[in-house]
Amino acid sequence: MAKASFAQDIMWRLEAVAYDVAEVLARTFPIDAVSDFGSWFFRALGPRTSANHVAETNLRIVFPEASDAEIARLLDAQWGEAGRWFAEFTILDRIIADPTRVEIVGAERLKAIADGAGPVVFISGHFSSFEIMPAVIIHAGITCQITYRATNNPYVDERIRRSRFRYGVRLFAPKGSDGARELLRALTRGESVALMNDQKFNGGIAAPFFGVTAHTAPGPATFALRYGVPLQPMSVQRTGVARFRVIVHEPIQLIDTGDKAADIEAGVRRVNAFMEDRIRERPAEWFWVHKRWPNEIYKKR
Repeated sequence: MAKASFAQDIMWRLEAVAYDVAEVLARTFPIDAVSDFGSWFFRALGPRTSANHVAETNLRIVFPEASDAEIARLLDAQWGEAGRWFAEFTILDRIIADPTRVEIVGAERLKAIADGAGPVVFISGHFSSFEIMPAVIIHAGITCQITYRATNNPYVDERIRRSRFRYGVRLFAPKGSDGARELLRALTRGESVALMNDQKFNGGIAAPFFGVTAHTAPGPATFALRYGVPLQPMSVQRTGVARFRVIVHEPIQLIDTGDKAADIEAGVRRVNAFMEDRIRERPAEWFWVHKRWPNEIYKKR
């Protein structure tokens, strides 16, 4: 990365201070109050941002038959959920430390992986407070390399990593070519890897996502096929204010026919189908403000 200008560095430092202030304030209040404030704040602010257009465009792709009133309801609901996620991240260690707040469905699968049934390629999407999933994996005793996308602001990124350390997540393979090599090394060592697979990946496999072509990262399918291991889907559902259900779904076994390109594309399509099912089940809880489809779709007419 090119060295930042003096002005950019100052702006980054100010953003980091703002993050610190928000975190300190959040940690002085009860968990539920923090979550409720985040929901209120994003529902008030979100519709006034350019991200609202992105979210509305995505909703109309996924629910083409929905009325304007239903789209408006979903827009409001997803802003509330996004706000809860943002606020809860600052106190996620407190949430995870309370056994009454996180229910795990399919925990026996995690135990089996930890006891030697692995490795696996964990896959998931940005569902509800998705940061809970890495903590659940690690706390189950599974050695796992977990990918993440570093923020542009290195000072904020350092704070995010520090926050994750508080709830036990310390193994990260940054995205990109270096990260891919680290994931391959991890699988060779018999360790599991975890990837989020519901965002646009330029240069990825062009596959249908809710009937519209979207570029999707081939990594999970590529790794699973190369090492002959299953894809292990997971998801998070909100059950209340700062209360969650983490689901360890049935593993996905990909078929190796010997046609590498076709097998990877088939794997990508199965991953996309899993994401579609989760989004349809609980639409308010997906991260709608990401440009999942080609940029031209989001141009205002």
